[in-house]
Amino acid sequence: MRFDPDEIGTQNTYKLLVATVMPRPIAWVVTKDAEGRVNTAPYSFFNVMGPSPPTVAIGVMADPEKGFKDTSRNILDTGEFVVNLVPERLVKAMNVTSIDAPRGIDELELAGLFTVASDRVRPPRIAESPVSFECVSLSSVVTGPSQVVVIGRVLAIHVADDCVLDAERAHVDTPRLDLVARSYGSDYVRSRDTFSLVRPKWSEWDGRDSDEISKGS
Repeated sequence: MRFDPDEIGTQNTYKLLVATVMPRPIAWVVTKDAEGRVNTAPYSFFNVMGPSPPTVAIGVMADPEKGFKDTSRNILDTGEFVVNLVPERLVKAMNVTSIDAPRGIDELELAGLFTVASDRVRPPRIAESPVSFECVSLSSVVTGPSQVVVIGRVLAIHVADDCVLDAERAHVDTPRLDLVARSYGSDYVRSRDTFSLVRPKWSEWDGRDSDEISKGS
């Protein structure tokens, strides 16, 4: 079935994207406005984009009537933000911070969460999150009248001590992080069900028939 975004409209295009591009990692973003007020919101149009320099990208969308959320506006205004990742034990608290609260409300306080001061940026990080990235905005790309992609540089990475296997070699106990991701609708997925594949090397390619590979032989 072929869909033309220009014909089906934004709402149906959104449905197709979120129903097919999954799981999507969640950026639980903390910012501060010019008055120093903290705002928090989750975004699932998010991923890392490279290690040198370490780069993240977040897609932020504005409500046609209300405009950008406070967190999104703060990123655009101040250029500083912290991306926290979401373990399953905090998924309900994360959901609380998605509330459409009036401007100036501290969503972390609503969710009963605590913060820790960041080292390189003004916004704090969520104390209970097992992974936090302190970021500054490199650029913002306007992709539509109510849509912006924020590209950020990671200045500091925090990982919970009990999830670090070897600090010198940067080995992390990923399963212990117990992170969740967005699926479609209001559904989420866990990161526990995994499998491994060895990336092929041309020098070792044995010429197996592609049909065998596609059938899982």
